[in-house]
Amino acid sequence: MISAHALELAQTLVRMNTVSHHSNLELIHFIRDHLAHLGVNSRLSFNADKTKANLFATLGEGKPAGVILSGHTDTVPWDGQDWSVDPLGALVQDGPEGPSLYGRGSADMKAFIGVALSQAERFLNSDAPFAIHFAFTYEEEIGCFGVKELIADLRDAGIKPLACIVGEPTSMVPAIAHKGVYRYKCCVRGKEAHSSLTPHSVNAIEMAARVVGRVRDMAEGFERNEPRFAGFDVPFSTASVGQFHGGIADNVVPRDAEFRYEFRDLPTANAAQMQAEVVAYARSLEPAMKRVAPAAGFAFETICEIPSFLGSKDDAVTRLAQALSGEPGTTLVAFGTEAGLFKNAGIPTVVCGPGSIQQAHQPDEYVSLAQLARCEQFMQKLARTQALG
Repeated sequence: MISAHALELAQTLVRMNTVSHHSNLELIHFIRDHLAHLGVNSRLSFNADKTKANLFATLGEGKPAGVILSGHTDTVPWDGQDWSVDPLGALVQDGPEGPSLYGRGSADMKAFIGVALSQAERFLNSDAPFAIHFAFTYEEEIGCFGVKELIADLRDAGIKPLACIVGEPTSMVPAIAHKGVYRYKCCVRGKEAHSSLTPHSVNAIEMAARVVGRVRDMAEGFERNEPRFAGFDVPFSTASVGQFHGGIADNVVPRDAEFRYEFRDLPTANAAQMQAEVVAYARSLEPAMKRVAPAAGFAFETICEIPSFLGSKDDAVTRLAQALSGEPGTTLVAFGTEAGLFKNAGIPTVVCGPGSIQQAHQPDEYVSLAQLARCEQFMQKLARTQALG
């Protein structure tokens, strides 16, 4: 069973409201103060208005650079969801997988952070020949913005960890790949007119619809032609439009339209090329639009760019995660994480944490205490590890 100390820390973090549009400083300061009592200093890197922060701490100062335990502190909201328990209650009760911790962020991924924090003293007293680093970030859920600042801060400080374990919920099975997530907004400016005078107008909705159709054509092309990547539930890249807004009345040709779309690219695909194809097609429509209204055209905005992740079953950090978890195999996950950013920064990375993504973002989110016990054992073994891989 999970220790009372680890469970208490996990519950404490779940009770803090760190929905992405809120500050996470209450949680970050709690972790900072907890570590300070153990004599551990924390590095904080902030967002522009200093309402949110990342925390990086090294347990085993003076040892060679070591293994990052990484987690994001923000959660998705629960507005409109049908919860039977308080999302911030951190209630422990029986569930489908036995006794479980309920609450927003319990699976994704505050319980992992709480368990890691509970092992801080053990990591400090470890005779392992490498340090353990904590890396806890903001705004993962809306675009992995915080971790980019954290990685930049590590680079500027000359800190070069050996490996990274991202504790997203994988049921404690090491995951070695996931797709990327690239989201964009397209704003279309046309020219309004009475709907009886359409030749004197540029219909922004219709122009937007042509580009939306191109995104759909690309999605069908991926499904039809892209080489399959075995192991993913959907073994090809995908594209989809999530929002569309435009128009003010039935008898007014709309001047403005806006839509948002995303690509989820395989690790073997190229999302930049996908976006370039959309932009090029939109630009090909502009000459006809500008002949009617010179100011007409398309404007694109990047919402988030989360790179895909591709590790290897032969990486030392993967073998380490297998040994610590007792899982001989590996898996792939459909959801995006910060792993690709750590990997692209030159840090070998694996994704491995308690709970299931099937519970994340859902009403009555939970993580079983059995999964948390496995996670605690994982970290206790890490403290005894004498070599990576």
